[in-house]
Order: sequence, then structure tokens, then C-alpha cells
Amino acid sequence: MSADRLRVDVQGRALDLSNLDKILYPKAGFTKGEVIDYYTRVAPVLLPHLRDRALTRIRYPNGVESNSFFEKNAPAATPSWVRVETLPAPGSTKGRETIDYVVADDLPTLVWLANLAALELHTPQWKIGEHPDLMVVDLDPGAPASLRQCCQVALLLRDRLALDGVDSYPKTSGKKGMQLCCPIAGNQTADDVSGYARRVAQELEREHPKLVLSKMAKNLRPAKVFIDWSQNNAAKTTVAPYSLRAQPVPSVSAPLTWDEVEAGAAGRRPSSRPYTAGDVLDRVEEYGDLLAPLLDPGPALPV
Repeated sequence: MSADRLRVDVQGRALDLSNLDKILYPKAGFTKGEVIDYYTRVAPVLLPHLRDRALTRIRYPNGVESNSFFEKNAPAATPSWVRVETLPAPGSTKGRETIDYVVADDLPTLVWLANLAALELHTPQWKIGEHPDLMVVDLDPGAPASLRQCCQVALLLRDRLALDGVDSYPKTSGKKGMQLCCPIAGNQTADDVSGYARRVAQELEREHPKLVLSKMAKNLRPAKVFIDWSQNNAAKTTVAPYSLRAQPVPSVSAPLTWDEVEAGAAGRRPSSRPYTAGDVLDRVEEYGDLLAPLLDPGPALPV
């Protein structure tokens, strides 16, 4: 074993970790060892949101300021104990009929992925072999709109969805926007879910035309918040709760309370900086998993 490799036992699985001192977030001095430590510590709340979902990773082997690549297929050296599922590849840009997806059901798999510098973890709104059990809308602000305007739109969406008996739970994207996640019954198609999300977005756009946008055209986005209903397409993925993001600091897609969203909408949030890995671990200790309700079935959508 070379000096820059460390063999560890993770729940009975032997893993060789490498280059733990390599800095992956140069502006923050955050190392690969700290990435692995974060994912290990946040695993109790993260893994339930990854379980049974085909995983897309974005890897940054030389850090967030260097080249990255999307990875859907299981790498050639995937350990035999890692769960791999061969699934159709909707929307594949490489003409593949199927993809061998990694599924992160346990801590050893999560640590193995972190050691590969898979900083960002993205999942679809469906579990393997099932219809979508989540509806997700992405709120993307067009400058000079910011997170404050996203919070305002999130409140409008929350109240509109509640009229249909749909509960929604907010999280930051870890970048400039945020997402609302809604548990649903899991007995409707992705087209049904996407169609419903689109209709709600269009309705809010008609009611709040100076703030809300439902159309994808980028030239229409300045000063508005785009409600991206297309996240519910079967081929789309969304960054998982508690996933790191490739930003100058190790920011995280962090679950929020509605009190925090209301404060943000009023411009009272004490800090505009993103929640980092350390912040999120503190928040988990304080709140537990704010998105735990997503793990239980919700209602059918009125499609």
C-alpha cells in the first residue's frame, strides 16, 4: 500500500482511499478527505433519498476549478458488492439503449463514490421499476432576481399546491436557486406529473407576470424566477438533498424550513452565503432530516 493510500473497513467492505490531502475546493482548502468525511457523517439522512434510485454523478477528479464529467454508467473498476441496475436510457445523447446505473443503497457505496471525487449526486423522481413518487420544481432566478425572489415564488407555489392537497418541502439548490419537492402517490406517469407541474407554473405566471416565468426561453428570464416544471421528465435528474455542489466553497443542497423561506422572502435572512458542508451537519444535528416526509407516499395529482 503506497503512502498516499489508506485501506479502511466500512461496514465490512474493504476500501482503498487515495489522495486524501488533495484539495478539491481550492478557495476553501477543502480536501478529498473532508469530502469523504462529510458524506460519511451525512449518510444517515442522505442515503434514504438515494435508495433505489438510479444515480448520476458529476466527478471532479482534480477539484472544482478543473474539468469535470457526468457519469451514469458504472465505472470499469466498480466493486462487485456495489449495486448496479441495467435500465433503459431515456434521452441518451450517445445512442445507448441501456445504462448500467450505480445505486447508492449503503455507506460503503457512498464512501467509494466520494473517493472517486463524485462530488455531486443527482437522482430522478422515480425509484427503479416504479412510477414517479416525487414531483420536483426547480426555481431558477434570472438576474437581478435572487434567492429572495425564489423564496417569494416558493411561497406562492406552496399555497397553490396546498389547494390540491399536495405538500411541498423546500431546499436550496446549493447554487443560486432552490427547489420544491413534493411526495406523490407513485401511480402516475412522468408525463402526468410534468403536465400538472407545467399547468401550475403557467397559472402562477398568469397571476404574477412580473415575477414568475413558465417558459424556458432564456431571453425572458431577467428579473423573473423560472419555474422549471420539466424536472419531472423521465430523463431528467435533480441534485439530491445533502449533495455537495461544485462551487468555490463546499456548498450543499440544503433542506430549509418554511419559516426560513418566509424570512428569505422578506429579505430578513441573516446571510446570503450558501449553506456549506459544516453548516448542514450542524443543521442535521438540530433539525434531523427536514425532508423525511418525502420518504412516505403522498396524494395522487389532479391530472
